[in-house]
Amino acid sequence: MFSEIIQTELKKQLIRELESSQLYLSMASWAEYKGFDGICEFLYDHSNEERKHMLKLIRYINKRGGYAVFPNQSSSLFFKEFSLRSSLKELFQKLLEQEKEISKEINKLVELSLQEKDYFTYNFLQWYIEEQIEEEALSKMIFNQIELIGDEKVGLYLFNRDIRKNYVTNMK
Repeated sequence: MFSEIIQTELKKQLIRELESSQLYLSMASWAEYKGFDGICEFLYDHSNEERKHMLKLIRYINKRGGYAVFPNQSSSLFFKEFSLRSSLKELFQKLLEQEKEISKEINKLVELSLQEKDYFTYNFLQWYIEEQIEEEALSKMIFNQIELIGDEKVGLYLFNRDIRKNYVTNMK
């Protein structure tokens, strides 16, 4: 039996994944506007990845006999605008905070699945645990590199080029 509490919490998580996708999308738009072509592609790709995380949850809920319906959300949820005066450091700091928050919520879901003795969901969530380890590590590494560069324009140019070369090329 697929408990209502597990379904409810998984539905909350799929909304969090959607929010993450939209956050990455907003950041990508900002980066593209600012001329960071490598960084914007990286962020667009990660927006799609977060959407896939959401879809994975929808498919799991439905496969288990639940119904992954979206609660009515305000449109302000879907687009986080960044000031044109924001910095790359501010963006990636926000991104790192978001990934840490998602990790915390995944941990709560794992704990709940064990409390409810729902070992199917526990097993399903192992993929998300591995994914969050990677997401947090990558976000932290990028944030640390941007922090080292500071506002140095040549450093930001080289960083953007390296992101395009190392991450974007490998994702396609």
